[in-house]
Amino acid sequence: MEKTNSKIMTLSFAIAGALVGLTVHFLIKAFSGAFGFVAKLADNDLFKHGLPVATGIVLFAALQFNPRVLAWGEEVVSEIRKVVWPSRKDTTAMTIVCVVMVLISSVIISSFDLISGFFINFLMK
Repeated sequence: MEKTNSKIMTLSFAIAGALVGLTVHFLIKAFSGAFGFVAKLADNDLFKHGLPVATGIVLFAALQFNPRVLAWGEEVVSEIRKVVWPSRKDTTAMTIVCVVMVLISSVIISSFDLISGFFINFLMK
């Protein structure tokens, strides 16, 4: 495994662990407002802060030291390196085209809505 691929995968696994830990923290916060027994557990700092950190560390370790996950990650990074990304100029041009098409579509749909609204009001009177 290349050293740069290893660094990318380790950073990705660390970010995944941090996101899972943050999710567990928010779930504890949300469930403590809904369930009394979770609120009692959330009063304990070890549960409130330790569980999210422990969950993130366990996920990081499970990803980092699993050979199948490492092989999969190596394949993903090598395939991503093969992708030919568009230039900044092409990306800007395509973004402008998309924004213009959305504006044109919104004008057409809004005009159909306005006309049909007037027609329905005319029929109702």
